[in-house]
Amino acid sequence: MTVALCHIDLLTIHYRGQMNAAVKGLSLDLMSGERLAIVGESGSGKSTFVRALSGLLPAGTVYDGRMQWSEGRSPRLGRDLGFVFQDASSSLNPVLRVGEQVAESARRHLGMTWPQAYGHARELLEHVRIPNAHAVMRAYPHQMSGGQRQRVAIAAAIAGRPSILIADEATSALDTVVQAEIVTLLDELVRKNAMTLIFVTHDIALASNLADRIAVFKDAHLIEIGPVADVLSNPKSGYTKSLIAGHLDLKSPSLIGGASST
Repeated sequence: MTVALCHIDLLTIHYRGQMNAAVKGLSLDLMSGERLAIVGESGSGKSTFVRALSGLLPAGTVYDGRMQWSEGRSPRLGRDLGFVFQDASSSLNPVLRVGEQVAESARRHLGMTWPQAYGHARELLEHVRIPNAHAVMRAYPHQMSGGQRQRVAIAAAIAGRPSILIADEATSALDTVVQAEIVTLLDELVRKNAMTLIFVTHDIALASNLADRIAVFKDAHLIEIGPVADVLSNPKSGYTKSLIAGHLDLKSPSLIGGASST
């Protein structure tokens, strides 16, 4: 049975020293086990929203409204919630070996010994399809390609076995082929591990091939939300129509039908 993980009511977020709200009057329910895509241009508020969910906004940020989690507390980053950032080269520590970085999360959040955590890390690298995972454990991030680094970042994000995975523009720095590979990987991971996925992107085509629901953000507001097939076939806002028009293949009934069943 699908239940609401978090009820968000009229959430407004201001960064310190900024007059305009980064998110304004946002209301929605996050559902357990769903794949929610958040779509919008840069500055629309989508990244601010998911960072608020994750407790990653800077000190001094002002909140108004309500964000109520079903368990009565916010999820713990790394344990209950995994976060994959846009640029893995900035989220991975350049002076630590890959295996150590993935293992650290397992050791910290699952109480594993270092040998257990290293074994878990190697399994995760294999799980995210890193070739020759045993050798890669000893590599540094700069010795890997962008796509491999993003796979390592995903492995690190799920090392604590979280129930929620947030990917914030996690494919935007990659080429088209690698983007498709990472999206397929995320889809398989959340299905296999029964995780809730929140996928942030400016690309409605990527969103349509991964999500159950799409939320469209513009100018700090949530302007539209609904099942993928409904949003693509009957968009309510002119902005959503313009996003779809930028990807003419999204108007294909076959793709609209397929989007709701992926």
